[in-house]
Amino acid sequence: MDPRYCAQDVVRCALCRDAVAPLYCNVCHTHLCGDCVTKHFSDKSKVHNVVPLEQFLSTLNYPKCPTHPTKQCELHCEQCDIPICTSCISSGKHIGHKQLEIFADFESKKEVLRMDLQELEKNFPKYQESAAIIKTQKTDQLKNSQKLTAELNKQGEALHREIHTIIQRKQAEIDEMNAQHLAAIEKQEGETNKALHEIKQVIQELKSLLDTSDVGLVSKYRSRIAEFRKLPRKLKISLPNFLPQKINREELLKQFGSFSPLSIETEEQGYTVPSPGAESSPPARPLLDVPRLITEIPTTGCGYLYNLSCLSDEEIWTSGTNEIMELYNLKGELLKSVTTKSGDNPEDIAVTRSGGLVYTDPEDRSINLVSGTQIQTLITLRGWIPYSLCSTSSGDLLVIVRSDDEKQTKVVRYSGSKEKQTIQWDDQGNPLYSSGNFIYLSENRNSDICVADYDAGAVVVVSPAGKLRFRYTGPHSTPRESFLPYGITTDSQANILTSDRNNHRIHIIDQDGLFLRFLHNCGLQSPGGLCVDSRDYLFVAERDTRKVKKLQYYK
Repeated sequence: MDPRYCAQDVVRCALCRDAVAPLYCNVCHTHLCGDCVTKHFSDKSKVHNVVPLEQFLSTLNYPKCPTHPTKQCELHCEQCDIPICTSCISSGKHIGHKQLEIFADFESKKEVLRMDLQELEKNFPKYQESAAIIKTQKTDQLKNSQKLTAELNKQGEALHREIHTIIQRKQAEIDEMNAQHLAAIEKQEGETNKALHEIKQVIQELKSLLDTSDVGLVSKYRSRIAEFRKLPRKLKISLPNFLPQKINREELLKQFGSFSPLSIETEEQGYTVPSPGAESSPPARPLLDVPRLITEIPTTGCGYLYNLSCLSDEEIWTSGTNEIMELYNLKGELLKSVTTKSGDNPEDIAVTRSGGLVYTDPEDRSINLVSGTQIQTLITLRGWIPYSLCSTSSGDLLVIVRSDDEKQTKVVRYSGSKEKQTIQWDDQGNPLYSSGNFIYLSENRNSDICVADYDAGAVVVVSPAGKLRFRYTGPHSTPRESFLPYGITTDSQANILTSDRNNHRIHIIDQDGLFLRFLHNCGLQSPGGLCVDSRDYLFVAERDTRKVKKLQYYK
């Protein structure tokens, strides 16, 4: 079997998408039919090099089989995701596995590469804009710091001036008290000195009279002893003291002024799928009559398996009835294991747009982010208990929460740790959701919020504004009481998928609530949590078998 030839009759023209493509453009990596070559050359932005497909294929380097080195790999095992040769098939190791011509797999992967390249080149300017914004922010930060320092110094100078004024005022008080004190002392000093002078004169006179024999002089003497027995008044002075107030640093800080708080938040960014109805919306895809089982991944450490979330097309997080969350690849290899911060089992898990794992912990009412080996508590609730959650296209978190008395349930939208929106009642004031134990949610391409309400037996869909759009209670052919939706997810077509665990099947409904198809007849057993990868492959968590099953349901 030569893939260079067997692949030719299945390769179609990339332009008209109908005719067989015997030609290939080495520059644009595009398959062409003869009628479309002229149209392809009309694009003058590139120098095209169109060659026969056989010539292009002859330049390809097909891999040697690692198991059978003498053989060339002509096929690709989709389940094992490895190239294989005819001897690999003969060995029996790939019995029951879907095999593709390796060229078909090569072309499929090349298409993914082309799309990724196109997307990255288209959105690279967004990263350049982000880098430019960071430079502006750094400049603004420096200017603001200089401004704050100038204002701080200005306030300090004003405070120094006020203190200097106060000191001058208090010094004036000291000067006034000194003047009063000195005047009183000098007055007393004058009176005392006068009395001393008069006493000296009287003493001198008395001495003269005692020495005289003149009777007339002695008879004229009049005693002043009674006058001098009254001493000069004594000043009683209470000297002033300075009574400083204890400096209260906190009050001084308040009077001095304060800074408004610095707010630093990270806002998720990304480019999303265009809104429905736009020309670039994904084209409608036909559903398979019977879904195909691609692979099974056995899990070991989560207990009974309940929840899962795609980290990428090749890796998936799982959780169940114990405290362990596990990351597996599609080969079933355990890549990482994380234990919850509290040691209790997570109620639900979800992968954020930036690749972090978030989980809810009802026991301590927390919503937590796993980043590397660290676990950060993002939100702790009061009066409410978090249950299911999902990460939205805008980077917000939608969380199902239930009141402590178990009588109310609502959906809360968080941006970071800030509550942005609450959805609880319809236009008539009736509760949108039951207060049951099993209630999960997802966001579709239209940003509608889709909730699988097990106890209510309904999928409840509201608009981004929280307005009820519809309730799906199962197709008319299904008795309502038998429909108990559990896990829920949405795909690129805005279709909603919900697991009907008790009936071992999955319902697919469109964005308006119209039933499209059951996914069954593929060995599903008690399907629970659901998620869809970027290529619309469905991953199903089976509770009792503890397996993750990957299904293809689009053609």
